[in-house]
Amino acid sequence: MPRLSQVPRDDADDYVRALYTALFGDRDPVADPGTATGTPGNWWTVFALVPDAFKHTTEGFGFYRSDNRKLDPVLRELGQTRAGYAVGSRFVYSQHMKAARFAGLTDAQAEAIAHWPVADCFDEVQRAVLAYTDCLVLEKGRVPDGVFATLKKHLSEQEILELTYITATYMMHAVMSRALRLEYDDVDEPITEVPAPEGATADVMGMVDNRKKD
Repeated sequence: MPRLSQVPRDDADDYVRALYTALFGDRDPVADPGTATGTPGNWWTVFALVPDAFKHTTEGFGFYRSDNRKLDPVLRELGQTRAGYAVGSRFVYSQHMKAARFAGLTDAQAEAIAHWPVADCFDEVQRAVLAYTDCLVLEKGRVPDGVFATLKKHLSEQEILELTYITATYMMHAVMSRALRLEYDDVDEPITEVPAPEGATADVMGMVDNRKKD
């Protein structure tokens, strides 16, 4: 379950309720969850706790999908999908793998986003976008001049700004999804202690002390 409460249809404002209808039909998404893409849908019901935040972020979806955007949707989806993978958000990665294919990436390219540095299915600008995404997400904005120069070789300044804004936004979505345990990120922490057999020594590296010495 998400770490925060969800907002039922009856408690939602008009803006939220309209999007609930678009996504869930007449159902209350809290009592009867599930979207057409197979997700539980609790990203929407948790964000609805703060209607202004819900409106702000859903309008952001309209921003990146607008016909006013200069950035190629394929490059946009490379950034979004790689951001989801790099953050470790199964939800963002899974959803945008589908969106990447819809935008025009081949199956081979979509599958290679996870291991792009050793893949040979991306052209120079696509590799630059993936490298830039890693700089944004993994290096927190520390971008070598060589990466940026390659971006500028292929993209306008408007396209670079759009790429930066959209990719950083989806880094935020991925982080929030994990922190709040939304959708496919509702998973237990995998890094836990595995109990030793009963009666085992507490000194897990004690065997080092018992090696025969020359």
